[in-house]
Amino acid sequence: MPQKSGTTRKLRKTQHVAKGGVIQPSSQVLLLNPDQWEEFILASARQRDLPGGSHYAVVKRLGGAGDGGRDIEARYGQALVRDSWDLYQAKHYGQGLTQSDAFPEMAKFFKQLALKTYPRPNFYYFCCPRAVGNELHNTMASGAASFKARFIDAWKMEHTGMKGRAAELTQEVQAAIDDFDFDRFIECPVHDLLAWHALDRVAHHEFFGIVPERGDDDPMPAQPAGHESVYVNELLRAYTEDKSSPVSLADLSGSKYEEHFDSHRQIFYCAEGLQRFSRDIYPNEPEFERLLDMVHAGIRPTVAQIRLKTGMDRVDAAVEKASTLQVQESRLSPQLRGGDLPGTCHHLANDGRLKWVK
Repeated sequence: MPQKSGTTRKLRKTQHVAKGGVIQPSSQVLLLNPDQWEEFILASARQRDLPGGSHYAVVKRLGGAGDGGRDIEARYGQALVRDSWDLYQAKHYGQGLTQSDAFPEMAKFFKQLALKTYPRPNFYYFCCPRAVGNELHNTMASGAASFKARFIDAWKMEHTGMKGRAAELTQEVQAAIDDFDFDRFIECPVHDLLAWHALDRVAHHEFFGIVPERGDDDPMPAQPAGHESVYVNELLRAYTEDKSSPVSLADLSGSKYEEHFDSHRQIFYCAEGLQRFSRDIYPNEPEFERLLDMVHAGIRPTVAQIRLKTGMDRVDAAVEKASTLQVQESRLSPQLRGGDLPGTCHHLANDGRLKWVK
C-alpha cells in the first residue's frame, strides 16, 4: 500500500504535565512535612544515576533517634565501607539553611565519625527545599580550607547554634575533621532531587499529581510489519469470504477493499501508540492488556450475534461497538484518542482472541 504523503515532522514523545489546579512539584516540596521530605529524598536517591550508569546498591532511611546524623544512607556496594557511600541530610525548614542550622549537624557528624559509628562517607549532601541560605552558601563557596576554619571557629567560640559544645571538640573529633575534605559537603539542589525522582515515572506522577501527556503516535508504515500478520490475515479472510475468491495483499491496491484495509491498519496503529504510551508510563503493569480485556468483554456479545452472517459484518460491528464503550476504570482512559478503542479490536484479533470468519 502506498504511504500517504505529508510533511515530515518530529514526533512529540510522552512527557508529564500538571493537572489543572495541581501545584508544580518544585512548589509542592515546600509543603511536605519532615517525614515526607525524607521519604522523597529516599525515593530520589534510589533512582539516581551515578557515574558510569550505575545506581546505589543500598539506600536506607535512618532518620530519627539514633540516626547518628545521617537521614539517608546510600551505599555504592552492599557493605558500608569508607568512601563508598553517601550521606543525605534532610532539613525541611521554613527558610534557607543557615550556618546555625548546618554547623550543629556537622558537629554531630564528626562526633559519630570519631566514635566510629560509621565510616567516612564519600559525600555529605545537604537537602533542603528552600536551598542553602546566602551566608552558608558563601561559606561553602569560599573553599574547603576557609569553610573548615569557619566551622571550627564557630565550634570553639560557641557561636550561634554551637553554644555549650566547645568541650565536645576533642582530639578524636578534630582528627575526624582533619580527615574529611570540606569540598565534600555539598548542597543537593531540589531540581536534582526532582529529576532523579522523575526517573520512576509512575511514582513521580502519582506522588505529585502529575498526569502523563501522550505524545505523538508513530506513523503507520507503508507496508504491514511482521507483528501485524495475524490481524491482517484475519482481514484478508474476511475479504476473501466477501468476494468468494482469494484476496491477498497484492490484490488490495485499486480494489474495493483498499480503503477499508488502510483505515483499519490506521486504527491498529492508533492502539499501538496507546500500547507504547502504556509501557512508557506503567512499565511494570499490564494496563494495556487490562484495557484489551475490557474491550473484549464489551464487544464479544456483539461479535457473537447470530444475525451477523459474514466476517465483514463482524469486523464492522466490533469496531462500531468498541468506539462506544465506556472504560473509565482504565488508567489509560484519560489519554484515549478516537481510533484507540476501535483499534484494540485488531489487537485482540492479533492475539487470537477474535476471529471474523467462522
